[in-house]
Amino acid sequence: MPANTTASSGTTGSAGGKTGRKKGRRARLIVIVLVLALVAGIGYGAFWSVSTVRASYPQTTGSIKLDGLDGSVDVRRDSYGIPQLYADSDTDLFRAQGFVQAQDRFWEMDVRRHMTAGRLSEMFGSGQVETDSFLRTLGWHRIAQEEYDDVLSADTKKNLQAYADGVNAYLKGRDGKDISVEYAALGLTNDYKPAEWTPVDSVAWLKAMAWDLRGNMQEEIDRSLMTSRLDSKQIKDLYPAYPYKTHEPIVSEGAISPVTGKFDPEATPSDSIGSNTMAGATEGLNTQLSSLSDTLDQIPALLGPNGNGIGSNSWVVSGDYTTTGKPLLANDPHLAPQLPSLWYQMGLHCREITAKCRYDTAGYTFSGMPGVIIGHNQDIAWGFTNLGADVTDLFLEKVSGDGYLYDGKVKPFTAREETIKVAGGKSRKITVRETNNGPLVSDRSSELERVGQKAPVTNAAPDRADGYAVALKWTALAPGHSMDAVFELNRAKDFPSFRKAAAHFEVPSQNLIYADTKGHIGYQAPGKIPVRLQGDGTMPSPGWSSAYGWKKEPVPFDELPYEYDPKRGYIVTANQAVIDENTYAPMLTKDWGYGTRSQRINDLIKSKIKGGGKISTEDMQKMQMDNSSEIAALLVPELMKINISDKSVREAQKLLEGWDYTQEPDSAAAAYFNAVWRNILKLAFGDKLPKELRVKGECLYVPRADTSGPVDEQGKLVRECGRRDADTAQPDGGDRWYQVVDKLMDDSDSDWWKSPERGRDEATQNRDQLFARAMEDARWELTAELGKDITTWSWGRLHQLTLKNQTLGTEGPDLLQRVLNRGPWNLGGGEAAVNATGWNAAGGYEVVWVPSMRMVVNVGDWDKSRWINLTGASGHAFSAHYTDQTEKWVDGELLDWSFGTNAVAHSTTDTLTLKP
Repeated sequence: MPANTTASSGTTGSAGGKTGRKKGRRARLIVIVLVLALVAGIGYGAFWSVSTVRASYPQTTGSIKLDGLDGSVDVRRDSYGIPQLYADSDTDLFRAQGFVQAQDRFWEMDVRRHMTAGRLSEMFGSGQVETDSFLRTLGWHRIAQEEYDDVLSADTKKNLQAYADGVNAYLKGRDGKDISVEYAALGLTNDYKPAEWTPVDSVAWLKAMAWDLRGNMQEEIDRSLMTSRLDSKQIKDLYPAYPYKTHEPIVSEGAISPVTGKFDPEATPSDSIGSNTMAGATEGLNTQLSSLSDTLDQIPALLGPNGNGIGSNSWVVSGDYTTTGKPLLANDPHLAPQLPSLWYQMGLHCREITAKCRYDTAGYTFSGMPGVIIGHNQDIAWGFTNLGADVTDLFLEKVSGDGYLYDGKVKPFTAREETIKVAGGKSRKITVRETNNGPLVSDRSSELERVGQKAPVTNAAPDRADGYAVALKWTALAPGHSMDAVFELNRAKDFPSFRKAAAHFEVPSQNLIYADTKGHIGYQAPGKIPVRLQGDGTMPSPGWSSAYGWKKEPVPFDELPYEYDPKRGYIVTANQAVIDENTYAPMLTKDWGYGTRSQRINDLIKSKIKGGGKISTEDMQKMQMDNSSEIAALLVPELMKINISDKSVREAQKLLEGWDYTQEPDSAAAAYFNAVWRNILKLAFGDKLPKELRVKGECLYVPRADTSGPVDEQGKLVRECGRRDADTAQPDGGDRWYQVVDKLMDDSDSDWWKSPERGRDEATQNRDQLFARAMEDARWELTAELGKDITTWSWGRLHQLTLKNQTLGTEGPDLLQRVLNRGPWNLGGGEAAVNATGWNAAGGYEVVWVPSMRMVVNVGDWDKSRWINLTGASGHAFSAHYTDQTEKWVDGELLDWSFGTNAVAHSTTDTLTLKP
């Protein structure tokens, strides 16, 4: 036990009774298995005892001396290990937060900060050098340092330093094996020692969050890649306009006032604003960005596969329409399934609100960051969803050894040298070059040097020679105030102070919803959103001309849409369009989510309150678990009309008779329909896309003129294999593809419905022929996956969630992975359902993003709020709190969320006192 630990009456808490004993027995079994694994498969002859595994368990009772505290801090944990902290000053509160999060999650924190700094090679060796090189090129940690030094407020920096001091107090006197068993495993091949935590380590995490929520960068790449196989009309078919008439935007009223120049929720928009972009200005400026796309696939997607699927649900209902008479607010962010969960539940309480101690807040935060990200305080509640603003642009650059071309002159690069330390190997040096548009991301691999070699450009473009380089312009590559916004949100007391905090939440750009104890509800669209000189951000731009690029100032905050107590009595944000672009001038993006989830939530709320109904906490919870499929409602009636001659396929078709389009885990109909949908997408679209967008290793023959490679017997077709990871391949089956298919349904002879003869399959010439072939392919696919007997089929058997430890659980020895990982679980829900258990139709049925947490806040009666995490509070793989919330999460259950002093006291099972 470290020297700074005094008395202790125990090491871990339990719920007591049968539940606690079951958790304890399970934890002991896991410990035994882990020791066997370490001895047998990982230890290279070393012998590890059970005490080695238990060494990192946190102390949760008794007392610990914590240097730097001004007064004592109580850490009260409930039966799920969720901590509530009580202190008498801000500094003590955040110092204790750092200590407690390090107790539970330091391995996760340490890996995360090495990722954001481009230093993974220091921990995991040469296999991470390419990833580190790309991340050093982006320079997240360097920008975070500039924010800390020059931008953030003194108060924010004080809180960040206190948090870092708390983390370091935990690390003091502890070896790696005393912090987490992963360090013990790492120590078998690496002499790595954890370094002290710094305030900048916390700030840099916001850059990683911004990266995964960066907007349409992947769509920009994909559209460019498509030009090698598809013409401009075909690409337009695959990116239809947002359906404003059927899928309501977030803000339905208001406009920028011609008098004040600010957004006014009461203003009446003009019928048409015309186009504020120069669509077509970059037409023809397309590039084969396959190498860049390959590199992006290798960068850790901390929040989930970037693109159409990643998002969130949130909505708030006024007390006029609730059973409580006060607002109800729900939120469930859709992120990658991770173990431990990305979120950490916590309460931060001042025993008395004073000028010295200003916080009384609880909710979800990130390990490694002080404050609360999503939750409520004593006055207001708030939630986040991804706004999806287009905050990145790719620029083609004409480069030479001396610099880059700009307005006819060669300008020198801004360059810096980076040294990447490699565990067990020699350090590597890289040179990062930047133009006035940003870092050259094409410098990071030999493949990327070929980016732009085949880019068709206008006659005004400079000679391509060996091709153009590619620079990334991104709002997050400039210092900002987002860390200030976190603390300001935690202290906000009303809508004006909430909006003031939102003004500082620059990256990532999020939809913020709001409710307060006085009964008000609201919404604000914040973020640093660029104003383009030309183009609409959907294709790469020419970096050699000052006619392109961004204006110096982003869209002013005062022009961004917001709502306050809208007449309809509720607000829904689920990554749909913020406001109708035909009546709102600033361009936020051309790549919204297509509003399937948001419209379903809107419809559920309307149906409940129609005729005077009231919405309860339980209703909000049920909405979060809604499994309805919009695309099934469109397609199933047409599928049932098709005459199927094959008896086995007709047997599967009959599963769809009377199906209500809900995707429950035990539904055979949902399993079959989703297999049909997957095969429709493959036949109609997937097989027509270039290899750079298709799943890696999946091969087909294409016309010889399209590519080069092994040919068929007649020499007319060339075998071509996909190159993209399954999680990010296309068509992914998200609601963009719903709109694509919907618009083609009435054109039964469209070329998209034509597919060539393949093996024993005849060519299809129209929609119904392709649907029939997809139904047949789905039948035999599920026969192989689930068996011939359709009575045994279920969606959950196909649609499974496996939780993986994000380091050794994905890259470690197989035996260790089995010990660290959990699952699988059979899930309902699906792509673009409110219960958004996302899967990529191009890659398979495995769950690739999930509602990473769920909460329903009972505003004003805080102790009746409810919440759940995907996994548990602990990052220790053998703790009772490693995945103790997962079963309830799978079943759609929520836990009681104690906030008030009495409620927290009642739910407390363990109390630890941190003393000066």
